[in-house]
Amino acid sequence: MNRLTKIMAVVALAMTLPQGCKNNSEAGTEKSGAINRSSAAEKVYVAPGEYDEFYSFMSGGFSGQISVYGLPSGRLLKVIPVFSVDGEKGYGFNEETKPLLETTHGFIPWDDAHHPELSQTNGVPDGKYIFINGNNTPRVARIDLTTFETAEIIELPNAGGNHSSPFTTENSEYVVAGTRFSVPVPQKDVPIATYKENFKGALSFISVDPEHGHMDIDFQVLMPGYDYDLAHAGKGKSHGWMFFTTYNTEQSHTLKEVNASQNDKDYIAAINWKKAQEYIKDGKFKEMDTEYLINRYDENKHMAETIKRNKVRVLDASECPGVVYFLPTPKSPHGVDVDPTGSYIIGNGKLNANLTVHSFDKMIQAIENESFAGDAYGIPVLNFEDVVAGTVESGGLGPLHTEFDGKGNAYTTFFISSEVVKWKLDTWEVLDRIPTYYSVGHLMIPGGDSKEPWGKYMVALNKITKDRYLPTGPELAHSAQLYDISGDKMELILDFPTIGEPHYAQAIPADLVAPNSKKIYSLEENAHPYATKSEKDTRVEKKGNEVHIYMTTIRSHFAPDNVEGIEVGDKVYFHVTNLEQDWDVPHGFSVMGAQTAELLIMPGQTETLLWEPKKPGVIPFYCTDFCSALHQEMQGYLRVSPKGQAPAVTATTGE
Repeated sequence: MNRLTKIMAVVALAMTLPQGCKNNSEAGTEKSGAINRSSAAEKVYVAPGEYDEFYSFMSGGFSGQISVYGLPSGRLLKVIPVFSVDGEKGYGFNEETKPLLETTHGFIPWDDAHHPELSQTNGVPDGKYIFINGNNTPRVARIDLTTFETAEIIELPNAGGNHSSPFTTENSEYVVAGTRFSVPVPQKDVPIATYKENFKGALSFISVDPEHGHMDIDFQVLMPGYDYDLAHAGKGKSHGWMFFTTYNTEQSHTLKEVNASQNDKDYIAAINWKKAQEYIKDGKFKEMDTEYLINRYDENKHMAETIKRNKVRVLDASECPGVVYFLPTPKSPHGVDVDPTGSYIIGNGKLNANLTVHSFDKMIQAIENESFAGDAYGIPVLNFEDVVAGTVESGGLGPLHTEFDGKGNAYTTFFISSEVVKWKLDTWEVLDRIPTYYSVGHLMIPGGDSKEPWGKYMVALNKITKDRYLPTGPELAHSAQLYDISGDKMELILDFPTIGEPHYAQAIPADLVAPNSKKIYSLEENAHPYATKSEKDTRVEKKGNEVHIYMTTIRSHFAPDNVEGIEVGDKVYFHVTNLEQDWDVPHGFSVMGAQTAELLIMPGQTETLLWEPKKPGVIPFYCTDFCSALHQEMQGYLRVSPKGQAPAVTATTGE
């Protein structure tokens, strides 16, 4: 049995462990994972009317969303639709947000959302934005944390499987995005077997406008045809560098579970983006013809619009000395993480029981001394021994991700052995370990990937929850587990289910976000082209088979609430403006037979629903969001006549 076969056998055996785990009563008495029930309850209890200490933003994975939880309570506060249409909020259904989901492939109503990442100032989360990736059809989204709504989505050309994203640099100069799957660049029809000759990996550096947050692709770095898994930015002394993990340095294109696990070491790609900026400034780049879309929501117009780009600046790593160096890292590294000082780069080799810690200072010294073990496609490979700071002899199985508490300690997840291990920076000594339930992937410490973590809590995001919750059919809820890490020993204090598949999370003190939360949209500032700012301006306009209904809503009626003159086959646009100017008074709008969704309209906002009546009749519409004691009375009627038989258009409210 060769080494790879032994590793795969251990992995296969370990993957069966959760099925044989102890039941709840037994698990609660295990020494290392025991819960002091009264103590834990006190630590997570948030009294009625009181607020949580932290906002936590969790990826929804295959749900395409971000879910927002309060910590330490674990209470679900909001689900933010990003890459998936959402009937509750009308996202992707109303005419204002449809453009956000446009791509060069057409309208894409779903994506696989991983890795939320907060914007940063001076290396610390600032609470302005949170970014998240679309993994399937490569995109990056920006969510505005004053509204908790998607503000922008940018498409990524030359990419396939946008996994190693969207990680921010120290001042959000860039959001980076690396392709998980290398593909032909530019795309073309080639035999898959010509992978080594034709496939490349593109790493995108997306600029973020400091005033408005607008994103665009500044440049891409064209890399060898490996798989680029995850990334993190340097900070402090390593600011100006970005680190990406790679696997499949074998450049296999089939049965990768075996063929992409042959090499003892793969690479962490260290990208000197400040050096790349110099090449761009000096004009030493190639301009590649391509197409990608930028979709931006205008908060004054209350609608999104699409910008089309047809070129991207590309730097070929093999032709740009000083931009990229490879750090050999065992074995099939998944996460790459940088400690708060920027001194250490941790490679989490998922087929290696130990953690490899690279030294940034040693890396710079090795570069200056040209201490190279060779090159890969023209990119220097640094000598392993010359860049390693130390090894954490953890004894776990399947290390994936590491975060930091700001007190000199690091915490690493081990997927197969279902545990989190706490260890000491500089000495690499294991200090504590605690089980998770089960198969933990990512973990999160508030600010744990920044220069100044808030090292009070740690959240483990688990993939398997057998025996943790009430069963719900073949698929069980995914799990987040909250640990108190304020003392020497980690303590499990809460277990709560999450929306979709949790991949990564970010958390930030509530007082950095809550005071900036938007309460209403000012009617005076509403620049929507179909806004109606008073009932006296409500009306219906018909031209051919296109009907525009300028409607308002306020507690507790619509204006107009009776409309006649519509015919079968018309395209009817309801432009509904919420006239309320009080916080937390949205109104809903729904019409029978609509093949979209409801509208959920915030105070002062305008949204549009497209409805196409299919048969004659009198059709009701109503408010779907409880708004007052007379909510049930908030309704109206539309008269639909056969084609060519409609009376004159009328729109009335009251007698």
